[in-house]
Order: sequence, then structure tokens, then C-alpha cells
Amino acid sequence: MDTEVFFVIALDNEIYEQPAYGVSEAAVYLKVPYQTLRYWLTGFKTRPPIIRPVETDPVRLSFMNLLECHALAGMRKVYDLKLPRVRRALGKVSQDYQQPHPLVSEVFLTDRKDLFVERLGKIINVSQHGQMGLTFFQMHLERVEVDPKGLFRFFPFVVQPAPSEPKTIEINPMIGFGKPVIAGTGISTAIIASRFNARESITDLAAEYECTPQQVEEAIRWERALPIAA
Repeated sequence: MDTEVFFVIALDNEIYEQPAYGVSEAAVYLKVPYQTLRYWLTGFKTRPPIIRPVETDPVRLSFMNLLECHALAGMRKVYDLKLPRVRRALGKVSQDYQQPHPLVSEVFLTDRKDLFVERLGKIINVSQHGQMGLTFFQMHLERVEVDPKGLFRFFPFVVQPAPSEPKTIEINPMIGFGKPVIAGTGISTAIIASRFNARESITDLAAEYECTPQQVEEAIRWERALPIAA
């Protein structure tokens, strides 16, 4: 089964489209400033949103929205792409190729100025009408995996975006209602942090949950970065 088939299976799964995350929560998960994320999702009501959230009043993100924002954050941070060109590219891909979540389902190329897609062996500029650059960088969804059944697993950065960060924390709608868990275990990071705050030791928690002290430490570090619920 190839990657395109994986995406079709995953995108047809209704659980990925359920409203699951508030803007504050998603901003912390993605390491994106709250106001930046809110602008992407609402346009501050002066521009069309770049990413259309599954719910707008109040704004709530689906898991697919979360992955879209993760991809957009990579475009901005890694490749320094300008939002007007990203906006044009997404509009063109959605219109011409009928893609509901192009940032997730489409593989983009970039010369650090424009965005391109490949169709039938041809490279098409989808962010403006112009000539291609000579150097391209394959853009991909960093820290997102698709398993053989076409199901997504998202491994957010715990501290700051860096290639060296291990994939310790997992967000997966199929596990724990889409809330963060220690990857490969299903163990809630919130439970780990709660028990640590109740003065249980990292060593004891690791022994009880049959994971490593490093995994427990990462779960605690992750939870300390989250906003406090009102």
C-alpha cells in the first residue's frame, strides 16, 4: 500500500475531524505563539483563515487541523515562507486538486520563495505565476508518521523544534482521546505529572509503568509547558 492510499484511509476516518483542541492547548502542543495560531485559524476576521478550523465559535481544532498547523509552522520556521504565498498555494491546491487538507495530504517542494507540487512528472508553481528556482527542498510533515493501516501518529516537540529531539510524546486520536501520552505506551502524560507533583519519585513511576526514567522526565517536562486550565 503506497503513501497516497494511506492518506485516503486516514482522511476518511471521522475521528480525525472531531473538535478536540482549543487554541491555547494547540499553541503549546505546536510551540507556536497563541496570537499567531489564532491568526492562522481566524484571520482576525479581517482576512480569510489560512487553515479552516473544524469549529469557529469558539475556535476548536480537529486532529487534522493540528497537523495542518504543524506543517504550516514548519514552512514558516524552517523555510521562512511568506504567508501570502502560502495562502495562494493552499487555495490553488484546494481548488485545482480537491484537497480538503492539502498541508497534510500534499507533498510540497520549495525554493524558499514559492511552493510547488509535482503532477505527472511536471513541477507546478502553486504560489504564483512565475519561473521556478533551481534549488528545491523536499517539504514533509516532520514528526508525523503513518502506519500500515493509514493511521496518523504525531510526535510533538517537547522543548523546542530540533532534529535531535526524541519522539517521546505522542498525540493520536486513537489513544487517550487524542491527549498526549508517552509514545508506544498509551500512558497519559497528565497522570505521570500529577503523580510526580504528589511527590512520587521518577524511579518509582518508571518501575510501575514499565518505562524508562527518561520517558517519565519527558512526560513531566511536557506537562509543565501546558497552559493551566481556567
